[in-house]
Amino acid sequence: MTAEDGRPAHPTTKGRALAGAGILARRPAWLLAAVGLAALVVAFSLDPHASRSAATQVWSPFVLVAGLLLVGLVAERDGLFRVAGFRLARMAPNGVSLFVGAAVLVAVVTAVLNLDTSVVFLTPVLVHAARSRGQDEKPLLYGCLLLSNAGSLLLPGSNLTNLIVAGHLHVSGAAFFIRMAPAWVVAVVVTTTVVGLVERRSLGRSTGQATAPPDPTLGLGLVAVAAVTVLVLVLRSPALPVASVGIVVVAVRLASRRLTWDRAGAVLGLPVLVGLFGVAVTLGALGRSWAGPATVLTHLDAWGTAAVAAGSTLLVNNLPAASLLASRVPPRPYALLVGLDIGPNLFITGSLAWVLWRRAARTADAEPSVARASLLGLLSVPLSMAGAVGILALTGSH
Repeated sequence: MTAEDGRPAHPTTKGRALAGAGILARRPAWLLAAVGLAALVVAFSLDPHASRSAATQVWSPFVLVAGLLLVGLVAERDGLFRVAGFRLARMAPNGVSLFVGAAVLVAVVTAVLNLDTSVVFLTPVLVHAARSRGQDEKPLLYGCLLLSNAGSLLLPGSNLTNLIVAGHLHVSGAAFFIRMAPAWVVAVVVTTTVVGLVERRSLGRSTGQATAPPDPTLGLGLVAVAAVTVLVLVLRSPALPVASVGIVVVAVRLASRRLTWDRAGAVLGLPVLVGLFGVAVTLGALGRSWAGPATVLTHLDAWGTAAVAAGSTLLVNNLPAASLLASRVPPRPYALLVGLDIGPNLFITGSLAWVLWRRAARTADAEPSVARASLLGLLSVPLSMAGAVGILALTGSH
């Protein structure tokens, strides 16, 4: 029996990986949910008005990401992501072109379907794509995580933090796109360059030709992806419409027995979303009743704002950090987003994407190193943040 990359399969190793992923998905997730709900009860008990205001600001991002994850699940089950990765591997003449093509794929999927969707579904695809060519998977594995975070600047739905901050701006997805596109390009290019240079020796080792990809199902998943892309770009508040699309397409797949409740629940990760929602509302209420965070931001320039935002993500995760720092109208919202979106690349505490990435990698029998990913983040984050803030300053969008 062999694995998809041609190497002997190790059922015990894969079993341990899946068991570990299951434990990771259950115990810490439910603990986080309990903490979030407890914090939510305390917040509403102490200051109901501030808590309601915070909940009003942050509920839609969580609903939107739930819808995007469900749409991404159907697209993945239809083979769209897997086929894209394998065709990319087959077309790429060498390891460098494969890496660059993968970077573009990750950036686009992140922008359209959210960074969590990107790491959940593209991580195993890129690992198998690299192995099918006899190439080291590390550049694509670490690139997927770092580019998912850095590439989440482009659209409001690309990152929950964007929606939390953009709630104050009252701009459409198209207007947000115009503002953030230059910074997004810089962040993606810089991150890709840093990872490529550090992992250049791995990129040079490539043997064999990619195997033919399976035929995708061009139907419900493709239509759903197209629909949510239009909704995110056109609507100022796309959360409920996108969630509706996700629920409908998943319901269709469940009814036809092409999807199981367990798989849908695992991808959605409801306990984690509930827990983060509770913490985000609590910190949002704190920011409304305590002027400290808002006062600090008013005394910072764009560079300082991005730096404080990045540091905050490491302390409390980027979603609660966004709720706290954007509890009042931030003076430099786009610079704030640079720190909230790119800063999490520094360490695993920065964003939910890290946890999802490690879980997804283990399903492909890959063992990512948090230390290695953090090292790449330490090298890329200062450069990509500086470039993104710099281009925002030049365009007057900070």
